[in-house]
Amino acid sequence: MDASERVLAFVKLGNSILHPCNNHSANRLWDKVFKAHNHNPWFTPDFCKLAIESIANQWLNESVLTGFINKYPVEHFSKTESKRIAVIMAGNVPLVGFHDFLCVLITGNTFIGKLSSKDGGLMQAIVDLVIDIEPGFKDKILLTEHKLPEFDAIIATGSNNSARYFEFYFGFYPNIIRSNRNSIAVLDGTESANELSALADDVFMYFGLGCRSVSLVFVPEHYDFSNLFNAFIKYQNLKYHNKYANNFEYQRAMLLMNNLEHFDNGFILLKQSESLSSPVAILHYCYYKNFSEVNRYLEMNNDLIQCVSSDSKLVQNTIPLGSCQKPSINDFADGIDVVEFLHSVHKSPESR
Repeated sequence: MDASERVLAFVKLGNSILHPCNNHSANRLWDKVFKAHNHNPWFTPDFCKLAIESIANQWLNESVLTGFINKYPVEHFSKTESKRIAVIMAGNVPLVGFHDFLCVLITGNTFIGKLSSKDGGLMQAIVDLVIDIEPGFKDKILLTEHKLPEFDAIIATGSNNSARYFEFYFGFYPNIIRSNRNSIAVLDGTESANELSALADDVFMYFGLGCRSVSLVFVPEHYDFSNLFNAFIKYQNLKYHNKYANNFEYQRAMLLMNNLEHFDNGFILLKQSESLSSPVAILHYCYYKNFSEVNRYLEMNNDLIQCVSSDSKLVQNTIPLGSCQKPSINDFADGIDVVEFLHSVHKSPESR
């Protein structure tokens, strides 16, 4: 397959996801979407549906994919070059490894995927549908839950602890190794109800388990949280999710036992802290006096931050509120261009 044929295959994948009709593989995928929570309770039908439809709508159409590959020189997509790329996928968010899957295959390489035990069968169902659409991918995709076969380069995503193991075992291969990151929102107190509602999506989508989930909010001194809590109400049904509710009750008990000040609206706890990482059901907040304080914090913690959402023009390198969980195809995790990395693997004498 050449680049245009690979693009067409992924366009057809998007169409099959959104319009499964009588396609057995597409219907099997949707069956997995609605049953993944039986394997992983965090993968609710609503959030799985949101993830897969977002991929299909935002990435898998001809204009987006063509624009994506046209950013790179033609040699990035040479049909005569191919490397075996191992991808160790995380399992915190439904289909979180799809972007790596897309980048490896659309550049003509072979994808060797190490599935997360929390995947719920979603990635296998995607692979089955891709091969059904384009049988030429059959020899280009291998999924495993066990030891990785021989590969030329690796992309590995996991926790900070996992990243240390990845560095130890795979550091001598060409690699991208990703560890924990979190996202931040910055408010100036003038946000509208719609803007705060968009922030609620950044905070609550996927239970706040993703690296693009906002875990820390900067607010001006004497900020009134009532409008923020009103915007959060649309996610109050999360309190009926067993695992989320257990986390909420545990974190509330810990705050009360330790006599720590906090805000509590019955399904989310706001705790004052500068820590980037917050437990499930807790959102950290931090007061600021001026935007120079905020920008200084962002600069100092740049390597730990995935994205910053704000509608203020005085904050550096931001995206609009509500955009964190809606990455474009050009939003590479940790800001590392996977296509450029794959191209470098072809030229590297270290790849094997």
